[in-house]
Amino acid sequence: MEKTVVELFAGVGGFRVGLNNITAIDETGKAIEHKTFDFVWANQWEPSTKAQHAFDCYNLRFPSKTENSNVDISKVDKNTIPNHTLLCGGFPCQDYSVARSLSGAQGIEGKKGVLWWQINDILTVKRPPFVLLENVDRLIKSPAKQRGRDLGVMLRCFYDLGYALEWRVINAADYGHPQRRRRVFIFAYHQSTSYYKQQANESSKEIIAKTGIFAKAFPVEDFLETTIKKYDISGKYQDLVAISDKFHALFGDSGYMIDGKVYTANTKPFKTKSVILNDIVEKNGVAPHYYLSDAQKKKFEYLRGSKKILRTNKDGFEYMYSEGAMSAYDELSLPARTMLTSEGTTNRSTHIILDPKTNKYRLLTPIECERINEFPDNWTNTGMPEKRRYFIMGNALVCGVINKIGKQISIIIDNE
Repeated sequence: MEKTVVELFAGVGGFRVGLNNITAIDETGKAIEHKTFDFVWANQWEPSTKAQHAFDCYNLRFPSKTENSNVDISKVDKNTIPNHTLLCGGFPCQDYSVARSLSGAQGIEGKKGVLWWQINDILTVKRPPFVLLENVDRLIKSPAKQRGRDLGVMLRCFYDLGYALEWRVINAADYGHPQRRRRVFIFAYHQSTSYYKQQANESSKEIIAKTGIFAKAFPVEDFLETTIKKYDISGKYQDLVAISDKFHALFGDSGYMIDGKVYTANTKPFKTKSVILNDIVEKNGVAPHYYLSDAQKKKFEYLRGSKKILRTNKDGFEYMYSEGAMSAYDELSLPARTMLTSEGTTNRSTHIILDPKTNKYRLLTPIECERINEFPDNWTNTGMPEKRRYFIMGNALVCGVINKIGKQISIIIDNE
C-alpha cells in the first residue's frame, strides 16, 4: 500500500511538516522533505480575504502547479481528487446538525458552509483506507445544549461509511512539546483494511490504553475512571437526523468506535519533560519594535489584571463580567500557553516575556511563534505582513504531535 496523502484545509502545511519530518528549508525556499509520505493533493482556501497568504506559503514550500489547490473546497468535484491512502486535515468546530431536506422524504442536509460535510463527501466518493483529523477539544462536548451531539454526528457518518475510529484529546506539552495546546485528534480506518480486522479482536480498554494508535504514540498512565462509558450510535437511531435530534453523550478525552458501538473514558497522560520557552526564544536581543512601549505596558497591565465589569446582554439583562489576574509576563521556565490568532496584538492572550538579554518586556517574534508550533525557522517569512504570520501560527497545529502519530500510521500502512 502506497503512503499517499491528501491534505485538506492545509494552511501552511502543518500536517505535511509533521508527517514528513521537515526541519528546514533550502536556499530557494523549498521545504527539505524526507518523503515518508507522498502528498498527491492539497487544498487551502481562505474565504474571508482576497490575499491567499497561507496558500502562497504552502505553494512556495511545496511548489506544484497541479497538486496544490486554491479553490473553495465546496466547489471541488470530489471525483477529481486523486485516490489516496490517508486523508488528513484540521477543520473548524461548527454546528454539525442535520435536517431532512424539503425535496425528498429521505434527503438529509447538513448546515451550509460547515466544512465537516466536505470531508464526508470526500470519504463517500474516495473511501481512503485511513483518515487523520484535528479539531479543538470542545468538539467532544459541543453543543452546550446537547452535549456530545456534534461528535455523535461525525461518528455516525464514519459508521455509515464503514469506518472504525479512535480519538484522543492531547495536550502537546504533556508529551515534550513547547506549547500547552489541547486538541482532539481522530484516526479512522476502513473495514477493508487489515488494521480494522486486527483492532476488532482487541478490547476497547486495550485499544484506548495500550494497542491503539494514540496509546502507542502518547502513552497513558492509567484511566481516571473505574468504568468505560458505552454508547450506541446505531441501534435505535435510524439515521443522522435521529442522531442530530436526540443523541447526547458525556464523551471522555479518549475513545474508540467500531460497528456503531462507542467506548470512552478519561485517561491520565504519561507525561514527559517539555521543551520550555527558554529553549526556543532568541537570546541575543531582537528588533526594537518587539519591545513594549510605556503605553503598551499600561495596556497589557490592565488586560492581564483582574477585573469586574458590569455588562448588558442583547436582552437588556445586566451581569458582572469577571476575569482573574494573569502574571505580568510568561515564565520562560514553562512551555508556551496556547497560541491564538490574536498573538502579537495588544490582547490578553498575547505572550509577553522578559527578554533574556535586556530583561525588558517584549512580544514573541514570528520565528519564536513558529518554533512553538515546531515549524522550521522563517517558514512563514514569504512576504506576507508580520501580523498575518502571527495569525497563521495561531491557527496552526504542533507539528511534532503529527510527527509522532505519523510514525505509527507509517507502521500501520507497512503492515497492510
